[in-house]
Amino acid sequence: MNAIQNDRAAWLKASKAVCSNPPLQAPAKAWRLVLLGSPGVGKGTQAELLHQRLGSCHLSTGDVFRAAKSLPGGQRSPAMEEALDYMRRGELVPDQTVLSMVGERLRCLHCFGGFLLDGFPRTVAQAEALEKLMLHEEVALTGVLNYELPLEEIVARISGRRTCSQCKAVYHITSRPPRVPDVCDQCGGKLFLREDDRPESVRVRMAAYEKSTRPLIKFYQERGLLVPIVAGGTPEETFQRTMIALEGVLTD
Repeated sequence: MNAIQNDRAAWLKASKAVCSNPPLQAPAKAWRLVLLGSPGVGKGTQAELLHQRLGSCHLSTGDVFRAAKSLPGGQRSPAMEEALDYMRRGELVPDQTVLSMVGERLRCLHCFGGFLLDGFPRTVAQAEALEKLMLHEEVALTGVLNYELPLEEIVARISGRRTCSQCKAVYHITSRPPRVPDVCDQCGGKLFLREDDRPESVRVRMAAYEKSTRPLIKFYQERGLLVPIVAGGTPEETFQRTMIALEGVLTD
């Protein structure tokens, strides 16, 4: 049975915002998961499938940053305002600001429907801070799903994307091609390869991701929380592997 969709207002707006369709009753098990995986592994698709199956809400810090830009100033939390200041200057949002942003959303961490935390933590310092926060709140992670894919497959996935120059619709030359090559199905605009989707750019991004994430993976391995998932094949095949892995978590 598909989970009831909600607007995630408590996560996107924080403060006293309440989701329009929160879980009406606790599921058999509240899954509290961190999702890891490089760009191109399909983590967002897996988050949606997991939400539908488990009922856990997809809590993406990237979505909070995007929502903050469109919220009126009076509706932004202090941490959101601080994060936006860094982003306007083209700087990385520091660990403490991101942690403060998560701390403003404690009701989401306590939601009896569980959660799928995506985009945080990104560093060991953030993971340690999250661990302390959850210990203080007496909430425990169920596991950390790490979606893995060989570099060349990631390069093929990302470099195959084509973006419409007008409506920004996204296609893929093999998995989701347009009806007419290089022409958008929706508006007829010309499709192009974004600069950061070029193979050489993807390899640079993957090297940086691997370097920054390796200590984080080790952190969760040492705590017995890491659950590696092979992300190859179709999204449905990856999802089936995810569910089998989660069944293993239950029996551990």
